[in-house]
Amino acid sequence: MPELLLPSAGNWKAVLTALVLPPVPMLAVVLAGWLLAPRHRRTGRLLVLGGLAALWFSTTSAGAQALLAVAGLQPPALQAPRVAALRAQAQARSTAAPPRTAIVVLGGGRERLAPEYGQAMLGADSLQRLHYGVWLARATGLPLAFSGGRGWAQLDGEAEADLAARIAAQDYGLPLRWRENQSRDTRENARLTVALLRAEGVERILLVTHGWHMARARRAFEAEAGGTLAIEPAPMGLAAPDERPPLAWLPSGGGSQRFRQAAREWLAARLGH
Repeated sequence: MPELLLPSAGNWKAVLTALVLPPVPMLAVVLAGWLLAPRHRRTGRLLVLGGLAALWFSTTSAGAQALLAVAGLQPPALQAPRVAALRAQAQARSTAAPPRTAIVVLGGGRERLAPEYGQAMLGADSLQRLHYGVWLARATGLPLAFSGGRGWAQLDGEAEADLAARIAAQDYGLPLRWRENQSRDTRENARLTVALLRAEGVERILLVTHGWHMARARRAFEAEAGGTLAIEPAPMGLAAPDERPPLAWLPSGGGSQRFRQAAREWLAARLGH
């Protein structure tokens, strides 16, 4: 209870982030308009209508896609010729030589306790990223790493990388080569993973995360690498929502989530994070 009432310095990051992301700003505009309406009727009504319109837009898949496009958060996927080239490079190296290229999957959340499994489990975003990382590792023959501890907003429990190691080995039959299980955010993903892989002689990282997260993740990894490691994006989750046009403009849980993700990345880019 004290932790909920008085969040730690680290937890304030998660609290402040939640306050500046949709729907809070839109609701604040609506509230401001409602308070102004008795004295400034026209201004108050405009604020209420504008806030409600923005709130509607921020809960639609079409709104999310528009923000992703405007913010430049739609990176291209790794193409088949590049995957084939990476496989050829991996096959040309001696099995005794240390790998020069590593696939790094970034964590994206966990379930502290999944009742259906009776244990902790990776969240949906993390599972999707791990799945693509495993596919890429098999397609290229490159070793796999996973980076993720416990986020600032998460309670105690198993680190994401430890959960990923269990799932990769048990469910995919492909053990992780490396795991970084202390990071709490993207910057720490980069700092701790670059240090780990640099010490192993790795010279190139294939970075796996969702397309909407790739720009910020790449900036963080390139800043930590300082030119000593090449960072190559391998984004996933790039497909547009499979919805008919009228439904894309109607509020939905998926649309709200995608818009919130895009808004967070757009804001991080503007703040230099």
